[in-house]
Amino acid sequence: MNEILYRGCKIPSDLYYDVENQVWYKLEPDGTVRVGATDIGQTRAGRMVNVRIKAPGRLVPKGKPIASLESGKWTGPVPAVIEGQVVERNEALFDTPDLINDDPYGRGWIARLKPTNLERDLKDLVTGEEAIRRMKEYIDREGVECKSS
Repeated sequence: MNEILYRGCKIPSDLYYDVENQVWYKLEPDGTVRVGATDIGQTRAGRMVNVRIKAPGRLVPKGKPIASLESGKWTGPVPAVIEGQVVERNEALFDTPDLINDDPYGRGWIARLKPTNLERDLKDLVTGEEAIRRMKEYIDREGVECKSS
């Protein structure tokens, strides 16, 4: 995974991003999409204390939450830019929600979806150089400083 470090925040260049909500999407070889919170998002939220994730089999319409996350200072949704059916959720997060903080792009992933219209939905996300530029702008605008782990 190629990633850059900006103000301590990891930004992998091979993921798709919903920059305003700080959610990442990774296209898997089997056609599913893995979803998680970015390093910037988890830093702003603080240590996770609770997570609720839609059950496998549930269809998550575009714009509706795949999950909701709760930290000591923040509670909020993880909205679906990519509409799809939940095929797997990260069960480890129910016992250890702060995996999202410790490894947001690895063991802290949230769910895997089977997309209903991937081509349409990818148009609403950014990746590669554009994603890195937009993430840097977000970091600067919001004054985020991540701790490198």
